[in-house]
Amino acid sequence: LSNWFLLVFQIKAFDLEQSLQEVTERYEKEKQKRKALHNSLVELRGNIRVHCRIRPLLPFDDAAGLSVSEDRQRNFSEKVAYAADDETILVKCTRPGHASINKTFQFERVYNDLESQDAVFADVAPLLTSLLDGYNVCIMAYGQTGSGKTYTMLGPQLEGNLAFSMEEESELGIIPRATQEVFRLISEKPPGSYWVEVSVVEVYNNEIFDLLAKDSYGVFGVKRDVVTTREGKSDVPSLTHETVENASEFLHLVNKGLQLRVRHPTLVHAHSSRSHLVVTLTITTVVFGDNFGTLWEDEQTSQRLNKETSCTFQQKMRDSKSTSSSRASSPVQLEATEKMKQVKTRLQLVDLAGSECVGMSGVTGAALRETSFINRSLSALADVLGAIAEQRAHVPYRNSKLTHLLQDSVGGDAKLLVMLCISPGQKYLTESMQSLGFGSRARQVQRGQVKKKNYPVLSKAK
Repeated sequence: LSNWFLLVFQIKAFDLEQSLQEVTERYEKEKQKRKALHNSLVELRGNIRVHCRIRPLLPFDDAAGLSVSEDRQRNFSEKVAYAADDETILVKCTRPGHASINKTFQFERVYNDLESQDAVFADVAPLLTSLLDGYNVCIMAYGQTGSGKTYTMLGPQLEGNLAFSMEEESELGIIPRATQEVFRLISEKPPGSYWVEVSVVEVYNNEIFDLLAKDSYGVFGVKRDVVTTREGKSDVPSLTHETVENASEFLHLVNKGLQLRVRHPTLVHAHSSRSHLVVTLTITTVVFGDNFGTLWEDEQTSQRLNKETSCTFQQKMRDSKSTSSSRASSPVQLEATEKMKQVKTRLQLVDLAGSECVGMSGVTGAALRETSFINRSLSALADVLGAIAEQRAHVPYRNSKLTHLLQDSVGGDAKLLVMLCISPGQKYLTESMQSLGFGSRARQVQRGQVKKKNYPVLSKAK
């Protein structure tokens, strides 16, 4: 009899497990559907996507200058920020003499302290497909000093160089991964139909520096200015744009710029970035007129002319003297060149300098001045988002070189993803709450549907 009851119990337990598995699978499917609908809504409204990443507790989170017993007494190393689920952050803290905090914040995606660089990039990759579909894209890391922005964007760094060895591949950040993905996508397109240029600038003490340009003395890092064009777009005249043919060339130039990026040690972070880094990939798509297809006799000729005319067009853009060589080309190639049109899309990858409390960072002198400029530029960014969210007639882009430079991304026609980076310890509670508040405001911004760059579609010869 006992064996019979045991058998019945096992059967019921098995049925319950099967039911639970089915319900879980249905829940996951519905969850994915809801996410897809939400993303479509974000797309239609032109909202800014906001993801949030909580880094692990690290050794330098211990309060500087305090003994272990004093640190435990003050609970500075206590964890107060948690990922409640993959869309919710919970901040829970109780301190003697302070009001208890128990708040939740919702974002498009939340990463806990155990999630990898792979998981972060998996949610970024779809934006890169949009880039080649004709949309501008901007990915921006925001957070306090030492919260993991540079690690998220670049990955591990060794003496100012990105660690790009195969052994470190799993640790690569968004910038190197995005570059590899862009060139992978381009490799699937017709040869010669795309080419890529890169620029690297930093905004330091409210000045813009071109990190790929040399002055008359051969010193890299030339000061530039940002202007607004007649079309209302932001532009940096004379900015250096280097043509690259693969991810390795691109990363070499990024490393070259990183060597010049200003860093100073603080009590919060030993290698604190004191400038905002903006890396831009400009992708030029070569498009032919509708009648150009009639000139193609077969697929082999099509590919040859595509490559030849693209190379001719690039040469023409880079060197005004190419007119003579173009004149010497065959009539078919010349006619093809004249029918070509170009569409430019931009991928901006931004590693913002970290906001910080002067009392905690312990900076003085020049570093104190840097902190003032950093905090003012980040405040200007928050003011811009607030003005857009409230649909004010005037948006104060020109209050900071940073916001003026990023005008087209923050309030313009780019798909913008803000990656909030949060330090989980109680020591950084004030800064974490400020970052989460910034992210919540950014998420509410509605800029209207982001527009795709228009260009003619090829009509194939029949």
